[in-house]
Amino acid sequence: MDRYVIERTLPGAGALTDEQIGAVATRSNEVLAELGDGVSWVESYVTDDKLYCVYDAQDPELIREHAARGGFPCDAIAPVRRTISPADGS
Repeated sequence: MDRYVIERTLPGAGALTDEQIGAVATRSNEVLAELGDGVSWVESYVTDDKLYCVYDAQDPELIREHAARGGFPCDAIAPVRRTISPADGS
């Protein structure tokens, strides 16, 4: 599977309550279970008006299907080509 970063515009995302975030995560997990082993959610980052989600998937179409079934925005899907960290510098 390949890794992808998904950009989702969600105005007010940073002000969502724990309960609201929990509801989003629950719905996401339900849809992922329906889709099977071809796609998995790694983690997400919440900013003021966007979510940046990291997924592993066999095909970006599975990510789009996840968004459509779950009612989630899906503005962009970018394949991760490589990762870097402070350990890579000298």
